[in-house]
Amino acid sequence: MTDDLTTFTDEPRLITEPGRAARVASIVEPVLAGLGYRLVRIRISAFSGCTVQIMAERPDGTMRIEDCEAASRALSPVLDVTDPIETAYRLEISSPGIDRPLVRRSDFDRYAGHVAHVEMGAPIDSRRRFRGQLLGTDGDSARIRVDGSDGDADVLLPIGDMSEARLVLTDALIAESLRRSKHGNRSDSKHTDTLDHDQHMSQTQGRLTNGDRKRQ
Repeated sequence: MTDDLTTFTDEPRLITEPGRAARVASIVEPVLAGLGYRLVRIRISAFSGCTVQIMAERPDGTMRIEDCEAASRALSPVLDVTDPIETAYRLEISSPGIDRPLVRRSDFDRYAGHVAHVEMGAPIDSRRRFRGQLLGTDGDSARIRVDGSDGDADVLLPIGDMSEARLVLTDALIAESLRRSKHGNRSDSKHTDTLDHDQHMSQTQGRLTNGDRKRQ
């Protein structure tokens, strides 16, 4: 693994999940790093009984179908052995998407100029929710230009105190995503493949959903 890739995979997430999702994250993060990917988010939902979504990315911020396949092949046996979820569940590997979560310091720098929505774990000046233009970082805080009734104001929000942060879908963000897709030779075609272990490709690019990991 090159030095640049090692730096990429080693950067810690400052916004993390609690409970069962944190347990899953601790298991999958080193496996993904070994493949040259890094974890973005774990989400456990009641969709289709129980779905464990693992959102991951490559150094360019994408996660193609073939990347999802590789991650699934590596993670499935590890999750079967470690058994972090008590019930039957479906495993989903996905890309961050255009309106992606922001979880690392570099995310806030990389997407400076775009609009983000932030929710704080504790109020700042009696306010938990902020929406505005990202202006990069200052230490471990994100600088955001927030629209207000008194005009625009720049605020510093500690990233580690955020409960959630994500990009807001705008025309500018879509245009940049399209430019990056062209530069990266990403395939926009939608297709379905048959994989080992009853894995089925979803119709959404950069998302792979497996069958139940446990049989009831």
